[in-house]
Amino acid sequence: MLKLSGVIITYNEERNIEQCLQSLVGVVDEIVVVDSFSTDNTKAICEQFNVVFIEQKFLGYIEQKNFALSQANYDYVVSLDGDEALSEPLQKSIINLKSNWKFDGYYANRFNNFCGQWIKHSDWYPNKKLRIFDRRKAEWQGINPHDNVQLFDTNAKTGHLKGDILHKTYQTYSEFNQKTEYFSTIAAKAYMDKGKKAPLWKIICNPTWAFFKSYVLRLGFLDGFNGFVICVQTANITFLKYSKLRELYKKP
Repeated sequence: MLKLSGVIITYNEERNIEQCLQSLVGVVDEIVVVDSFSTDNTKAICEQFNVVFIEQKFLGYIEQKNFALSQANYDYVVSLDGDEALSEPLQKSIINLKSNWKFDGYYANRFNNFCGQWIKHSDWYPNKKLRIFDRRKAEWQGINPHDNVQLFDTNAKTGHLKGDILHKTYQTYSEFNQKTEYFSTIAAKAYMDKGKKAPLWKIICNPTWAFFKSYVLRLGFLDGFNGFVICVQTANITFLKYSKLRELYKKP
Protein backbone atom coordinates (compact mmCIF):
# COMPACT_ATOMS: atom_id res chain seq x y z
CA MET A 1 0.00 0.00 0.00
CA LEU A 2 1.49 3.35 -1.05
CA LYS A 3 1.99 6.23 1.36
CA LEU A 4 0.74 9.79 0.88
CA SER A 5 2.07 13.17 1.94
CA GLY A 6 -0.27 16.07 2.61
CA VAL A 7 1.46 19.30 1.55
CA ILE A 8 0.21 22.77 2.56
CA ILE A 9 1.53 26.33 2.28
CA THR A 10 0.30 28.91 4.78
CA TYR A 11 0.47 32.52 5.83
CA ASN A 12 -1.82 33.83 8.58
CA GLU A 13 -4.36 31.04 8.19
CA GLU A 14 -5.54 30.75 11.81
CA ARG A 15 -9.15 31.03 10.61
CA ASN A 16 -8.98 27.94 8.40
CA ILE A 17 -5.91 25.80 9.05
CA GLU A 18 -7.42 23.59 11.77
CA GLN A 19 -10.19 22.38 9.47
CA CYS A 20 -7.62 21.79 6.71
CA LEU A 21 -5.40 19.67 8.97
CA GLN A 22 -8.28 17.73 10.49
CA SER A 23 -9.45 16.73 7.00
CA LEU A 24 -6.03 15.21 6.25
CA VAL A 25 -5.68 13.23 9.48
CA GLY A 26 -6.26 9.55 8.77
CA VAL A 27 -6.04 10.16 5.03
CA VAL A 28 -2.32 10.89 4.51
CA ASP A 29 0.73 9.40 6.23
CA GLU A 30 2.45 12.72 6.91
CA ILE A 31 1.52 16.40 6.77
CA VAL A 32 4.07 18.99 5.68
CA VAL A 33 3.27 22.67 6.32
CA VAL A 34 5.47 25.35 4.76
CA ASP A 35 4.68 28.65 6.43
CA SER A 36 5.80 32.14 5.37
CA PHE A 37 6.44 33.33 8.95
CA SER A 38 2.83 33.87 9.96
CA THR A 39 2.19 36.59 12.52
CA ASP A 40 -1.04 35.07 13.85
CA ASN A 41 -1.71 31.72 15.57
CA THR A 42 -1.12 29.55 12.50
CA LYS A 43 2.06 27.97 13.88
CA ALA A 44 0.55 27.27 17.31
CA ILE A 45 -2.47 25.56 15.72
CA CYS A 46 -0.26 23.45 13.44
CA GLU A 47 1.86 22.35 16.40
CA GLN A 48 -1.25 20.79 17.95
CA PHE A 49 -1.14 18.27 15.08
CA ASN A 50 1.57 15.82 14.11
CA VAL A 51 2.98 17.92 11.26
CA VAL A 52 6.37 18.78 9.84
CA PHE A 53 6.36 22.58 10.20
CA ILE A 54 8.86 24.48 8.02
CA GLU A 55 9.25 28.25 7.96
CA GLN A 56 10.34 29.62 4.60
CA LYS A 57 10.34 33.18 3.28
CA PHE A 58 7.63 33.51 0.63
CA LEU A 59 9.12 32.76 -2.79
CA GLY A 60 6.01 33.37 -4.90
CA TYR A 61 2.94 31.12 -5.06
CA ILE A 62 4.31 28.72 -7.66
CA GLU A 63 7.81 28.65 -6.24
CA GLN A 64 6.61 28.20 -2.65
CA LYS A 65 4.36 25.29 -3.56
CA ASN A 66 7.12 23.54 -5.49
CA PHE A 67 9.45 24.05 -2.53
CA ALA A 68 6.81 22.47 -0.29
CA LEU A 69 6.57 19.47 -2.61
CA SER A 70 10.31 18.97 -2.32
CA GLN A 71 10.03 18.72 1.47
CA ALA A 72 7.65 15.73 1.42
CA ASN A 73 8.97 12.26 2.25
CA TYR A 74 6.60 10.46 -0.13
CA ASP A 75 6.14 10.91 -3.88
CA TYR A 76 2.36 10.63 -3.87
CA VAL A 77 0.93 13.88 -2.56
CA VAL A 78 -2.27 15.69 -1.70
CA SER A 79 -1.58 19.41 -2.17
CA LEU A 80 -3.84 21.96 -0.45
CA ASP A 81 -3.88 25.62 0.49
CA GLY A 82 -4.41 26.53 4.12
CA ASP A 83 -7.99 27.66 3.44
CA GLU A 84 -8.97 24.36 1.81
CA ALA A 85 -10.14 21.05 3.28
CA LEU A 86 -11.22 17.63 2.03
CA SER A 87 -14.92 16.74 2.14
CA GLU A 88 -15.77 13.34 3.66
CA PRO A 89 -16.51 11.76 0.24
CA LEU A 90 -13.15 13.02 -1.06
CA GLN A 91 -11.39 11.67 2.02
CA LYS A 92 -12.82 8.22 1.27
CA SER A 93 -11.86 8.49 -2.40
CA ILE A 94 -8.25 9.30 -1.53
CA ILE A 95 -8.00 6.51 1.06
CA ASN A 96 -9.18 4.05 -1.61
CA LEU A 97 -6.39 5.26 -3.90
CA LYS A 98 -3.74 3.98 -1.50
CA SER A 99 -4.46 0.44 -2.61
CA ASN A 100 -5.70 1.25 -6.11
CA TRP A 101 -3.61 4.05 -7.65
CA LYS A 102 -4.00 3.86 -11.44
CA PHE A 103 -3.20 7.27 -12.94
CA ASP A 104 -0.50 9.94 -12.85
CA GLY A 105 -2.79 12.39 -11.11
CA TYR A 106 -6.35 12.91 -9.97
CA TYR A 107 -8.73 15.85 -10.24
CA ALA A 108 -11.33 16.85 -7.70
CA ASN A 109 -13.96 19.56 -7.87
CA ARG A 110 -13.36 22.60 -5.67
CA PHE A 111 -16.44 23.98 -3.92
CA ASN A 112 -15.99 27.63 -2.95
CA ASN A 113 -17.61 29.38 0.00
CA PHE A 114 -17.98 33.15 -0.42
CA CYS A 115 -19.37 35.30 2.42
CA GLY A 116 -21.02 32.23 3.94
CA GLN A 117 -22.60 31.05 0.69
CA TRP A 118 -21.52 27.98 -1.28
CA ILE A 119 -21.20 29.15 -4.88
CA LYS A 120 -22.58 26.66 -7.39
CA HIS A 121 -22.14 28.51 -10.69
CA SER A 122 -20.07 31.12 -12.59
CA ASP A 123 -16.43 30.06 -12.94
CA TRP A 124 -16.39 28.94 -9.31
CA TYR A 125 -17.93 25.49 -9.62
CA PRO A 126 -17.07 22.77 -10.38
CA ASN A 127 -13.64 24.50 -10.54
CA LYS A 128 -11.81 21.23 -11.28
CA LYS A 129 -8.32 21.02 -9.70
CA LEU A 130 -5.48 18.51 -10.06
CA ARG A 131 -4.36 18.16 -6.43
CA ILE A 132 -3.64 14.47 -5.90
CA PHE A 133 -0.63 13.40 -7.97
CA ASP A 134 2.77 11.78 -8.26
CA ARG A 135 5.26 14.61 -7.71
CA ARG A 136 7.81 12.85 -9.92
CA LYS A 137 5.48 13.48 -12.85
CA ALA A 138 4.12 16.95 -12.10
CA GLU A 139 4.87 20.37 -10.63
CA TRP A 140 3.20 23.71 -9.98
CA GLN A 141 3.27 26.02 -13.01
CA GLY A 142 1.31 28.98 -14.39
CA ILE A 143 1.58 32.75 -13.97
CA ASN A 144 1.52 34.07 -10.40
CA PRO A 145 -0.84 34.23 -8.62
CA HIS A 146 -2.75 31.82 -10.89
CA ASP A 147 -0.92 28.58 -10.16
CA ASN A 148 -1.92 25.09 -11.23
CA VAL A 149 -0.44 21.60 -11.25
CA GLN A 150 0.82 20.48 -14.63
CA LEU A 151 1.89 16.96 -15.55
CA PHE A 152 5.19 16.76 -17.42
CA ASP A 153 3.98 14.21 -19.98
CA THR A 154 1.26 15.48 -22.34
CA ASN A 155 0.08 11.87 -22.65
CA ALA A 156 -0.21 11.39 -18.90
CA LYS A 157 -3.41 9.80 -17.69
CA THR A 158 -5.63 11.41 -15.07
CA GLY A 159 -8.69 10.37 -13.10
CA HIS A 160 -11.45 12.27 -11.32
CA LEU A 161 -12.37 11.60 -7.70
CA LYS A 162 -15.74 11.81 -5.99
CA GLY A 163 -16.04 14.53 -3.37
CA ASP A 164 -15.02 18.18 -3.16
CA ILE A 165 -12.15 20.32 -2.03
CA LEU A 166 -13.93 22.72 0.32
CA HIS A 167 -12.50 26.20 -0.16
CA LYS A 168 -13.19 29.04 2.28
CA THR A 169 -12.60 32.09 0.12
CA TYR A 170 -13.33 35.69 1.04
CA GLN A 171 -15.76 36.10 3.91
CA THR A 172 -16.38 39.85 3.49
CA TYR A 173 -16.69 42.14 0.48
CA SER A 174 -13.86 44.29 1.84
CA GLU A 175 -11.55 41.28 1.96
CA PHE A 176 -12.49 40.45 -1.64
CA ASN A 177 -11.67 44.01 -2.73
CA GLN A 178 -8.30 43.94 -0.98
CA LYS A 179 -7.33 40.61 -2.51
CA THR A 180 -8.45 41.75 -5.96
CA GLU A 181 -6.11 44.72 -5.67
CA TYR A 182 -3.28 42.53 -4.36
CA PHE A 183 -3.60 39.73 -6.91
CA SER A 184 -3.97 42.08 -9.86
CA THR A 185 -0.66 43.73 -8.91
CA ILE A 186 1.12 40.36 -8.73
CA ALA A 187 -0.41 39.28 -12.06
CA ALA A 188 0.63 42.51 -13.80
CA LYS A 189 4.25 42.05 -12.71
CA ALA A 190 4.23 38.40 -13.76
CA TYR A 191 2.80 39.33 -17.17
CA MET A 192 5.50 41.94 -17.67
CA ASP A 193 8.20 39.42 -16.78
CA LYS A 194 6.82 37.18 -19.52
CA GLY A 195 6.73 40.03 -22.05
CA LYS A 196 2.95 40.24 -22.31
CA LYS A 197 1.45 43.52 -23.53
CA ALA A 198 -1.60 45.57 -22.55
CA PRO A 199 -3.12 47.19 -25.64
CA LEU A 200 -6.24 49.28 -25.09
CA TRP A 201 -8.50 46.69 -26.71
CA LYS A 202 -7.52 44.12 -24.07
CA ILE A 203 -8.31 46.54 -21.27
CA ILE A 204 -11.78 47.05 -22.75
CA CYS A 205 -12.66 43.67 -24.23
CA ASN A 206 -11.15 41.15 -21.80
CA PRO A 207 -13.03 42.37 -18.69
CA THR A 208 -16.28 42.59 -20.66
CA TRP A 209 -15.88 39.03 -21.88
CA ALA A 210 -14.87 37.82 -18.41
CA PHE A 211 -18.11 39.19 -16.93
CA PHE A 212 -20.33 37.88 -19.74
CA LYS A 213 -18.79 34.42 -19.61
CA SER A 214 -19.07 34.01 -15.83
CA TYR A 215 -22.43 35.74 -15.30
CA VAL A 216 -24.34 34.57 -18.39
CA LEU A 217 -22.64 31.54 -19.94
CA ARG A 218 -21.58 30.00 -16.61
CA LEU A 219 -24.92 30.94 -14.95
CA GLY A 220 -23.47 33.18 -12.27
CA PHE A 221 -26.82 34.96 -12.00
CA LEU A 222 -28.24 31.84 -10.33
CA ASP A 223 -26.10 32.55 -7.26
CA GLY A 224 -28.01 35.75 -6.55
CA PHE A 225 -26.34 38.94 -5.38
CA ASN A 226 -23.11 37.20 -4.37
CA GLY A 227 -22.95 35.67 -7.83
CA PHE A 228 -23.20 39.16 -9.29
CA VAL A 229 -20.46 40.45 -6.97
CA ILE A 230 -18.16 37.58 -7.95
CA CYS A 231 -18.68 38.14 -11.68
CA VAL A 232 -18.12 41.90 -11.35
CA GLN A 233 -14.87 41.25 -9.51
CA THR A 234 -13.86 38.69 -12.14
CA ALA A 235 -14.12 41.51 -14.68
CA ASN A 236 -12.49 44.00 -12.31
CA ILE A 237 -9.38 41.93 -11.63
CA THR A 238 -8.94 41.48 -15.38
CA PHE A 239 -9.28 45.24 -15.90
CA LEU A 240 -6.84 46.05 -13.09
CA LYS A 241 -4.32 43.47 -14.24
CA TYR A 242 -4.03 44.92 -17.74
CA SER A 243 -4.27 48.54 -16.54
CA LYS A 244 -1.40 47.99 -14.11
CA LEU A 245 0.59 46.18 -16.80
CA ARG A 246 0.14 49.16 -19.11
CA GLU A 247 1.28 51.44 -16.29
CA LEU A 248 4.41 49.34 -15.70
CA TYR A 249 5.47 49.75 -19.31
CA LYS A 250 5.14 53.52 -19.02
CA LYS A 251 7.51 53.69 -16.07
CA PRO A 252 11.16 54.52 -16.90
